[in-house]
Amino acid sequence: MRHNPILLILVLILQLSLQAQAPRTYSPSDIYHAIQKLNFLGSALYVAAHPDDENTRLISHLSNEAKARTAYLSLTRGDGGQNMIGPELRELLGVLRTQELLAARRVDGGEQFFSRANDFGYSKTPKETLAFWDKETVLSDMVRIIRQFKPDIIVNRFDHRSIGTTHGHHTASAMLALEAFDLAGKNEVYPQQLASLEVWQPRRLFFNTSWWFYGSREKFEEADKSNLLSVDTGTYYPMLGKSNNEIAALASSQHLCQGFGRLSSRGSQQEYLELLKGDLPADKSNLFEGIDTSWTRIDGGAAIGEILEGVENNFNFKDPSVHLPELVRAYSLLQDSRDKHWKRLKSAEIKDIITAITGLFLEGTAASAYANPGEEVVFNVTALNRSKANLSLAGIAVNGKWVAQETVSLPNNIAVTREIPVTLPEDTSYTSPYWLTEEGSLGSYTVTDASFIGKPETPRAFHITYNIKVGETIVPITKAVVHKYARPDKGELYEPFEVVPQATVGIQDKVIIFSNGNAKQIPVTVKAHADKVSGTLHLKIGPEWGLDKTSQPFAIAKKGDEQTLFFNLMPPSSESEVYLRPQLEINGNIIDKEMVRIAYDHVPTQTVLLPSKSKVVRLDIKTAGKHIGYIMGAGDKVPLSLEQMGYHVTLVDPGNIAAGTLNEYDAVILGIRAYNVVQELQFKQRFILDYAKSGGTVIVQYNTANRWGDQFEGIAPYPLNISRDRVTDEASEVAILAQEHPIIHWPNPILTTDFNGWVQERGLYFPNEWADQFTPILQMRDEGEDWKKGSLLVAPYGKGHYIYTGLSFFRELPAGVPGAYKLFANMISLGKKTEEPTKATKR
Repeated sequence: MRHNPILLILVLILQLSLQAQAPRTYSPSDIYHAIQKLNFLGSALYVAAHPDDENTRLISHLSNEAKARTAYLSLTRGDGGQNMIGPELRELLGVLRTQELLAARRVDGGEQFFSRANDFGYSKTPKETLAFWDKETVLSDMVRIIRQFKPDIIVNRFDHRSIGTTHGHHTASAMLALEAFDLAGKNEVYPQQLASLEVWQPRRLFFNTSWWFYGSREKFEEADKSNLLSVDTGTYYPMLGKSNNEIAALASSQHLCQGFGRLSSRGSQQEYLELLKGDLPADKSNLFEGIDTSWTRIDGGAAIGEILEGVENNFNFKDPSVHLPELVRAYSLLQDSRDKHWKRLKSAEIKDIITAITGLFLEGTAASAYANPGEEVVFNVTALNRSKANLSLAGIAVNGKWVAQETVSLPNNIAVTREIPVTLPEDTSYTSPYWLTEEGSLGSYTVTDASFIGKPETPRAFHITYNIKVGETIVPITKAVVHKYARPDKGELYEPFEVVPQATVGIQDKVIIFSNGNAKQIPVTVKAHADKVSGTLHLKIGPEWGLDKTSQPFAIAKKGDEQTLFFNLMPPSSESEVYLRPQLEINGNIIDKEMVRIAYDHVPTQTVLLPSKSKVVRLDIKTAGKHIGYIMGAGDKVPLSLEQMGYHVTLVDPGNIAAGTLNEYDAVILGIRAYNVVQELQFKQRFILDYAKSGGTVIVQYNTANRWGDQFEGIAPYPLNISRDRVTDEASEVAILAQEHPIIHWPNPILTTDFNGWVQERGLYFPNEWADQFTPILQMRDEGEDWKKGSLLVAPYGKGHYIYTGLSFFRELPAGVPGAYKLFANMISLGKKTEEPTKATKR
């Protein structure tokens, strides 16, 4: 049996992630570490463009060694990338990557922010990036977050001077941070923000540089470092039982959908920071030198600091609860401070420590993971004091409304429970990522509630506040309501408690292809999220398309059940692209949402409500060949699109490939990044090439350069060098080089107009060198660049053909781009011209 070299660390990640969704437990060392952080009043903001851009070594160092409040501002949610673990792309991928960033921050101790910028795909220059993002929108968000977070120092991940040498998003993030650093402290800049915020001027701005930015280690060694600071991010923390770089590895390994699971490193490791703005610290290992990070920083802080520093200096590891009176006294003094910012932050930290030292277990659960506006639910509330401290529960509030005000003693280890019936207000907003509620643009999300800007996720709809009485002091502690359940194979599990409509509606196929004038039966599924739901399902489409009926009644008895209704849809005689939109009418209310659940073990389950629609395309397309073998790579929806074209698609298990097993297929297609992620292919490559040699057609979609096992001599039968070349402008010029090649003529004529309407990009990771046996079919380029000819390469091999393509079919086919369908059909049809092409029909 072969073992994955990172298996053990991934098992640990899974354990940490599952625990992160449950109530957190604290050891005395964890509590002491929290008290150390409580006594540091300084903040650092790390800035970059995407999930996984952040340097978790430095974030963990700032949070755990310097003890600073530390946050990562990722301008985008990574919506434009790929997914190594599942089918989510675009906005759903952004939701998943958001949660992976939050999981990373739970490991390294940081916080997380976002702007409204949408990751629209790879960009080569910051100019292009800011044209899509709308510079003013993103810059205002950055200023808002700086004013809200109030960082003493800001650290850029990327160099604002490296225009054109890296991703345009990267450089743009650094350029905007440079501007925002100065603008955040000016009253005349974005004055509307000052209704709820104050201006703030950070002290220093750094660039987190390294030898890579200098071109080589040798050049970095020779460089002038007078303006550079260095910190050792390999520190070992005896109290935590881990080194900083071990924590950092665990944090970055939360980015599983990007394949970032990695081994830990240990030992001393230097990080370098170049000062861009502000004063240079005399002590070049202390980023906060000269900044008051003690309790004397705030009004009334001296007395608070004296108490809390005493707790730190005399901490009782055997019984931390002995410090409860001191912590409560410090909390009471803090409530009198006029510094609202630190009062809010440090009050929350003290509450967490009080909860930890008393073993205070506070939980409000709902029997179901979701409910509807207007529905009555019961919240099961538990308060348990697991210390000898004299505590009482002096009231319970749900969303600020008191539902129990009597004072109840909390004796040691005796749970106090309540069942609280709550009727959800009719105007309660549905639970869904706030940035997806309104339709945005290609480059920016629309957020109508300014208070949400910057937040990583939508605040939970329902919270329970427990008034914990310690002596004569009331300490209110608020927790979100959750759903708790158990599975035999995983034990106790937690999910967020969500608010959803009574029912949602969806069409499984997001693109439906009509290759002729025949009608198709369209299944539309209604899912109930309440008992006894009934109403009318309406189906809406453009006037040139025909429906046998436009509405049907539905009735579902049980919550969680589904009903599928069928409509016959007749296409027009000419080519057409429209959207088919189902709507539910329930008691006069219109619901046009589809509910998607994103469930992985390493992040909390996410509920996403999206506009319910499917693209329907009347397309004149012909195919040759019928049976397709598809080897999945990093995850894509191309097989579903091929079935829409009328092919019979079989997902091939690489482990079962042997001599002759592929011969039943008219074509064998490898999914995106297959050679990067499917280790088995290094042992099966010879059978794939033998299949082509004996007369088959092999189509290989894009792979990232040289990221496959050492056993590969190459992924193609002839020399082929995959580069980082790409064409990012989806509307860029395309020219046909091989005008006489069959792939351009049969069974569908391909014209340059077939490249109209492409989405996000033309393609990526094009080869830039290839053997003479390959024929380049197309050439394309971004503005101001040379032609790139490696997007589609075809070579005869024995009796068959080998095709390599970096064209982004994995985006174009699910988006219903007609020209992409025609070209892909021609690729599959190569070598089959002796057979009569057929009109594609969905099986």
